[in-house]
Amino acid sequence: MITSITRTMILLAALLLSVGFARAQETKIKKVPIKPASSNSGDELYKEYCAVCHGGAGKGDGPAVAALKTAPPDLTMLAKNNGGKFPGEHVAAVLHMGVAEAGHGTKDMPIWGPLFGAIGVKGQDSLEVRQRFFALNQYIESIQTK
Repeated sequence: MITSITRTMILLAALLLSVGFARAQETKIKKVPIKPASSNSGDELYKEYCAVCHGGAGKGDGPAVAALKTAPPDLTMLAKNNGGKFPGEHVAAVLHMGVAEAGHGTKDMPIWGPLFGAIGVKGQDSLEVRQRFFALNQYIESIQTK
């Protein structure tokens, strides 16, 4: 039986690592296990785990978009869409717990808490995982449209 963490890890890996275009209208996603990023900098974490869906600049135009049921949000507009204030607590909650109605058809975006915990040493509530969330949150705040 596949656990929800395993299923989420497989889905995440599929979205993260490679999107091959067999035909213009059919997108295939290669399934591979999640691997640790080489750095804990927000920029590097974003490139490793987020850019495939959200795009290199955070505009929601990554190469996996064609395989998603709903396009991911433009992360550069979060502050603008929130009255000019970056919704840091909301972003942290989404990173840790996922979101309802995410683009791949489940209620989970990928849920990064269990995934980061699975590749870390001390589980999803470890200092290492919290540092990754903090770094990603800071990076996403840094790419906001002025």
